[in-house]
Amino acid sequence: MEFFKFNEEQEMLRKVVRDFVESEIAPKAAEWDEKDVCPVELFPTMGELGICGIFVPEEYGGTGLGHVERTICLEEISRHSAGLGIALMTHHLGMAAILNYGNEEQKKKYLPELCAGTKVAGLSVTEPGGGSDFMGQKATGEFIDGQWVINGRKCFITNSHIADVDVWVVRTGTDAKDRATLSVFILEKGMSGHTPGRKENKLGLRGSVTGDINCVDVKVGPEQMLGKEGDGAKIGMAAIGEVGRAGMAAICVGILRGCVEEAVKFSKERIVYGKPIAKLQAIQLDIADIRVDHEAATLLTYRAASMKDAGKPSATEFSIAKYFASEAAARSARKTMDLMGGYGIINEYPVGRFLRDALASLPSGATSHVQKLIIAGSTLK
Repeated sequence: MEFFKFNEEQEMLRKVVRDFVESEIAPKAAEWDEKDVCPVELFPTMGELGICGIFVPEEYGGTGLGHVERTICLEEISRHSAGLGIALMTHHLGMAAILNYGNEEQKKKYLPELCAGTKVAGLSVTEPGGGSDFMGQKATGEFIDGQWVINGRKCFITNSHIADVDVWVVRTGTDAKDRATLSVFILEKGMSGHTPGRKENKLGLRGSVTGDINCVDVKVGPEQMLGKEGDGAKIGMAAIGEVGRAGMAAICVGILRGCVEEAVKFSKERIVYGKPIAKLQAIQLDIADIRVDHEAATLLTYRAASMKDAGKPSATEFSIAKYFASEAAARSARKTMDLMGGYGIINEYPVGRFLRDALASLPSGATSHVQKLIIAGSTLK
């Protein structure tokens, strides 16, 4: 049971974040969604609250807490704005790569400003050829005259147009068996040849910026390499597997909690045949399903997060949590919309946003098909 009980400090953190969300995010979430703008101006505020650097040690400007606390923050934010949730989640992705694989100089250079929220991070992996083909990277890094020259195009990148610190995975050669050798570089906004490209108009998770990033002969010194040459697969997969999927599961738990709360509120207020529809058995059955989806996703997600904090292998558990939570969020948002009848499709209510955000969460951090392959592979071992 140690994985499922929050301590007093964690409950206090939840209250602080919830108060911030209710005052600064909930009133504006619909507008961000409609206009598809990311409220970058909130990152310094989240930095002051300790949210941006929640799992980063205090010596680098962070809060020094863990991934359970990170999950609490992402859940609370995503209850109202899953778009801002994924922007913060991706900020954490770039930070985690630097924290876990950077040298002391890199950590001291980048992490304090990222923790403060005065700069935003991103992780650029997915390419036009497909996000799941991780080893098929076409972006290249060549060492020429003492510098690395980066060329390539990344797509579907969250924080594409707002990231100040952009962690890139590129192909730097091949091994003895002619397999790609991947390496990672820390690129910065404003570097010559490093530019955002197309901005995507998304179905859901609006309130975050998603698009292309292009590198054309971007020249960086050896000090910008993260880890060692050839560490790219290890760094990228660790970030996606135990930070990206963890974050997406937390975001979907937030969406699910929104579904529970909105379904209960509406069913108690909507009067049909002279009584609240909450009295109708069909409605009660839907609410039971939504509640079970939320409870199960919550337990799976926080269990995986607490395993990571305990230093236990948790990549498979995060795949399980992400797969279940994203599918459950889409399923429960649809049930909530059905329960509301005609009101469910009116944008005055947030349930339409919940459904679109849940659907957009399905491919984020790898599709449900990919998650099931990971889960099956681990199970068969």
